[in-house]
Amino acid sequence: MNLMETDLLIIGAGPFGMSLAAQAAHDSIDHLVVGKPMEFWRRNMPKGMYLRSDCDWHLDPQNVHTLKAYAQSLAKTVGDVEPLSLEFYLSYCDWFQHQKNLQPIPIYINRLDRDGGYRATANDGDVILARRVVLAPGFRHFAHVPAELKQKLPEGRFEHTAEFVDFDHAANQRYLIIGGRQSAFEWAALLLEVGAAAVHISHRHASPAFAIADWDWVIPAVDNIAEDPNWFRRLSQQEKDAVNHKLWSEGRLKIEPWLEPRLQDDRLHVRPHTELIGCEHQDDGALLVSLSNGEKVLADKIVLATGYRVNISQLPYLAAGNLLEELETRNGFPVLDDHFETSVPGLFITSMPATQDFGPFFGFTVSVRTSAKLICERLKQ
Repeated sequence: MNLMETDLLIIGAGPFGMSLAAQAAHDSIDHLVVGKPMEFWRRNMPKGMYLRSDCDWHLDPQNVHTLKAYAQSLAKTVGDVEPLSLEFYLSYCDWFQHQKNLQPIPIYINRLDRDGGYRATANDGDVILARRVVLAPGFRHFAHVPAELKQKLPEGRFEHTAEFVDFDHAANQRYLIIGGRQSAFEWAALLLEVGAAAVHISHRHASPAFAIADWDWVIPAVDNIAEDPNWFRRLSQQEKDAVNHKLWSEGRLKIEPWLEPRLQDDRLHVRPHTELIGCEHQDDGALLVSLSNGEKVLADKIVLATGYRVNISQLPYLAAGNLLEELETRNGFPVLDDHFETSVPGLFITSMPATQDFGPFFGFTVSVRTSAKLICERLKQ
């Protein structure tokens, strides 16, 4: 067993963790980062995917090693690289890590305990003792499968989009995608492009429009939070709902126009205002799915594009340790102060679990720089 000590332990090496590590290094805060860099993005997103963000949604709190700077280092313009492919974004993250000399320790934390300071036990038996800890979790543990839907689905015949990212065996297969937002339609396009026999999309609402989302207001809002971190919490519930709805409208009621030509295919069948009501196994191994409009669909596999929902107790290292009994939560989210500190002194949480207190922007990479700045402001005190 190896024993390591640090002032700050950052658990998570995705965009939030890497941006925070860059700010901590800039502020000369002794720290360690654990996790495999960008692992959720590499393992739980499909090849050929494109991001909805643009070059302004970079990782560097100092605004030096930006996506634009990376494009320029390749003699490319913003127009050359947008929309951002997953492959380009991951190569940017590798470049950012190198430029900032960030060296995450590629281990998993199995258990996090508090006994005066913090004790993090890794999967290989190593132990890290830390005075403060920041959790920057990816979304994988928050994949949402509605209970009422799961009850109707046969075991082993469905996967959430967070897990279904390998399309190597999709040719000549029939798919039913439950969901009606960007991911549902992008997964459909990718399946069609690898030769799926048929792709059906079922969702309970009207189908989104192919339209350019207006994100121009988002960066000023997030930059404002860096100066006024209590802004979102001060809003009335009606005002919070309006902010949530505005972002939801841009992100959920619209589909990127670059997807539309990729979906012009007779193998695609979109069924708005429907939901799955039952499944029957067929003799040939297929599923006969009954929809609420009376139609029946044959599918070899069901894909759930049902999004993510935070329940902080689902983080395995918290569930295994002794912190949950101290951690104040509301609606499954941790209760955070102006600098992302929880009710447990020295424990900070960012990324999607911060959306309840800081606004819906913190489910997106646009907010990594604000998160890093606010957390490090407290750590420097």
